[in-house]
Amino acid sequence: MRTWDDNQIPLAFLITFRTYGTWLHGDELTSTDRFMNKFGSPRIPERPARESYNKSIMKGEPVRLNAKQRNDIEKAIREVCEHRNWGLKAINVRTNHVHVVVSTGDRKPEKALNAFKAYATRRMKLNETWASERSPWVDKGSLRWLWYEKSVFYACDYVDNGQGADLTEFDNWRGGKNPPANSEGPECDGTEEPTR
Repeated sequence: MRTWDDNQIPLAFLITFRTYGTWLHGDELTSTDRFMNKFGSPRIPERPARESYNKSIMKGEPVRLNAKQRNDIEKAIREVCEHRNWGLKAINVRTNHVHVVVSTGDRKPEKALNAFKAYATRRMKLNETWASERSPWVDKGSLRWLWYEKSVFYACDYVDNGQGADLTEFDNWRGGKNPPANSEGPECDGTEEPTR
């Protein structure tokens, strides 16, 4: 097993980007910002006043992705990787965020992040699953450099298996005691907020 990339190019990146308005500074999930984003920095704690302020300055409603949009996004990211000869290792498109593990060679992860967002938005517009002139995405995203094979393995496992139940059956579900057949996950009475 390879434990170090001696030419200073990571084996892969874990790239995560969120939809607009679904994770605000000050909410219960905690967050980072441009001042508190270095490895080991403390996260911004829950602060209802800050969350309320951030909600007040939003330029639109929070974006939640439906099944058709998620399908468009996944196809677009696969297309980017194929077109640019990037090694797609794992992908999971959720209702409010996207995780991708990808090897881009000597390309910076910011290039991949921007390409994924642009291709995904373009495909949704072409398929008429996104009509707004606004971007469905927040600015920037999370870029984790994966230097070890073990790190790539754990990132792929997290993306593939650490995101909760499959979403394809949940788009038309209106609640009730049990999730639809063929779905995995805990029982839900339909009144709880979806997992972020």
